[in-house]
Amino acid sequence: MESLNRMAIELVDEALDYAEELNVGGYDLENEATVLDFGLEFDGGVEAGLLLTEIQTAGLATPSHELGDVDGVPIPHVELTTDQPALSLLCSQKAGWELTTEDFEGLGSGPARALVAEEEEFRRVGYTDAFDLTALAVETDVHPTEAAAEQVADLAEVETSSVFLLAYQTASLVGSITNAARVAELATFRLVELGYDPLDIVSATGRAPVAPVADDEQTAIARTNDAIAYGGTAHVTVREDADTEVFESVPSTAAEDHGRPFGEVFDDLEWDFSEVPSDLFAPATITIDVLGGPTYVYGETDEELVAESFNL
Repeated sequence: MESLNRMAIELVDEALDYAEELNVGGYDLENEATVLDFGLEFDGGVEAGLLLTEIQTAGLATPSHELGDVDGVPIPHVELTTDQPALSLLCSQKAGWELTTEDFEGLGSGPARALVAEEEEFRRVGYTDAFDLTALAVETDVHPTEAAAEQVADLAEVETSSVFLLAYQTASLVGSITNAARVAELATFRLVELGYDPLDIVSATGRAPVAPVADDEQTAIARTNDAIAYGGTAHVTVREDADTEVFESVPSTAAEDHGRPFGEVFDDLEWDFSEVPSDLFAPATITIDVLGGPTYVYGETDEELVAESFNL
């Protein structure tokens, strides 16, 4: 497999070339790292969100955007499909990098993670990347700093001038788009978390409604998670069957806190994300097709809850 970072950087170049058309902006920090503003001071948009999703998945997934409905109200949806779920979703798209310095805090996703490859997923997939340029998408409400870029460069073992940080708020159109595109990733991660071999997941597709852009980060975080846990649907094709308990535990309906809006859950935990049970971060429904075997369907959506979360 070609370098995930090499494939992603080709898409970063596209974002730089068409920044004006995408309503995004780029600038260099003093240490020569490059920041692309996908939703801080720049508006971004649907196309910017879809392109950023491609970068997050290193070009190994296909996102699309279409008009659907939530509880009878027309609402855009994002669908993402990949035939390389282990690499594109677990080794790239997963938001597994807590980018924290004295002057910055953000949540990182994208192929830069594969240059570090310290997370459990990389051991199970058996993949480590090597490339001299790297990209990390960062969900944050402040501009990335030189210290943040230096942390990425140090851990990824590249020059700071080789670091591209793609920043966006959750409360932005790009934030709503890219988060809706995480359904397949979360379904795949839940399977692996439950002990399923990531290399036996052949393909994955996920779909979720795009949350209306909120006027603050906390509301946006709650809405985008509700969109997945109560409105997200997933389909995966796998090679091997598994115990019923594994597959039926994938959707969010298996979580003890299922049925409660994320805003309420976060409030009870004082917005300490590390305390939120991981089984709630999952699609509402999943269909699992075993090659040459049975098809399983678990979970259910709750459009009424999603509509209330979206303030429809």
